[in-house]
Amino acid sequence: MTALHQLSAADMVDGFRTARLSPVEVTQAVLDHIVRCEPQLHATWALDPEGALAMARASEARWRTGTPQQVGGVTLDGVPCTIKENIATRGVPVPLGTAATVLTPAAADAPPAARMREAGAVFLGKTTMPEYGMLSSGLSSFHALTRNPWNLAMNPGGSSAGAGAAAAAGYGPLHVGTDIGGSVRLPAAWCGVVGHKPSLGRIPIDPPFMGRCAGPMTRTVTDSALMMAVLSQPDARDAMSLPPADIDWLSLDHYLKRGVKGLRIGLLLDAGCGLAVQPVVREAVAAAAQRFADAGAIVEPMQPWMDNEMLHGVDRFWRLRSGMDVAALPPERRDKLLPIVRQWAESGLGISGEAAYHGYAQTHRMRMITAAATQAFDFVLSPISPNTAFPAEWAYPSNDVAQAMDHIGFTLPFNMSEQPAISVPCGFDEAGVPIGLQIAGRRFDDLGVLRLARLWEADLRGPARPWPEAIASGRA
Repeated sequence: MTALHQLSAADMVDGFRTARLSPVEVTQAVLDHIVRCEPQLHATWALDPEGALAMARASEARWRTGTPQQVGGVTLDGVPCTIKENIATRGVPVPLGTAATVLTPAAADAPPAARMREAGAVFLGKTTMPEYGMLSSGLSSFHALTRNPWNLAMNPGGSSAGAGAAAAAGYGPLHVGTDIGGSVRLPAAWCGVVGHKPSLGRIPIDPPFMGRCAGPMTRTVTDSALMMAVLSQPDARDAMSLPPADIDWLSLDHYLKRGVKGLRIGLLLDAGCGLAVQPVVREAVAAAAQRFADAGAIVEPMQPWMDNEMLHGVDRFWRLRSGMDVAALPPERRDKLLPIVRQWAESGLGISGEAAYHGYAQTHRMRMITAAATQAFDFVLSPISPNTAFPAEWAYPSNDVAQAMDHIGFTLPFNMSEQPAISVPCGFDEAGVPIGLQIAGRRFDDLGVLRLARLWEADLRGPARPWPEAIASGRA
């Protein structure tokens, strides 16, 4: 029998509807599991057992009267969830992963948290992130070091580090992350979970910024689709959000029923920039692509369209932006930053206006060239990252500030082009850490991406390894 903390959101809701399960007993089981695992993982912040159980009791009362809360025609009433700590929840400070932040309680829920609350989800607490979200790592000057539940010596990825680790470890089924260059998909890949970066504006977010998205991180594609139905509801605070759309998010079996014969899928195995793709990653993604081809899809190799000028130009622009934020801090707060993050940010200060504009201009160049390169295909398959997981204590895959963004050549283009992209597990490295397959679609086709991911999960991938449970042993 599946343990309560291991159940999917879909199974939990079905259990609540038929009175086979209680939101209170499910929430307590998840909290008990978190207590067992957190001394090793450190995936949460502001964990709130009393508040969670109070929300669970209120949910149980609603189910008894047949009045569960719904958003977008979907209920998550009573389902435990976590929210990345940079997404405001009322009454809880937003530290942004750094000890340099003044801890002031948030006045209101940001849009993703507001929708989850309206749908009746039980808030367990927040999940950790690295310094200002500018590391693909669980390294922070504020939070304890977050580790990968598949192998505690290794990194969970970032910046949605705690969300990825929590999803893999069974801290309930639903987790909200954010992504501006890969921050949902990278930890999803290295933690072996599903991580969906939606089309820009599909999920309202506050504050909005170029390429910045919130997205679901779950163990199953169906649970991500449930979250999309809720999170995609409108919110006027995001001036970059898309108009409301009537999308049947749970119609996921399209390709399972009709197959993929004739579907045009591009296969990108070389980003054209940054770190070289490790053989184990290339082999896992190529093998996944072959399964789509065997199922009848037309899989065609793609030439890279990115280059280091684009990748490093965006990095330079981000360094300048972060450097200005760091320079505005009082000296005593600035000194609390991780040295490697401060070095990265301050290296952007003092560049010329021409250099700053050139860096910013690469975002537009990347958008145009990515859209053009992918237009001929229904979907594009690629690695999430050229590398597999790396030591937990490192800031980046290279741990070299000069190569800070050299691992996001596969993920960043789809932030800038505003196209949906999802990470699904497709293998493991020699350290027992998962490898992620990226499925990207045309702009606005979030449902298509989820449908193809569902086909992979349900039919093409094959049997999955058991989820990590033996946390204390050092490796699952």
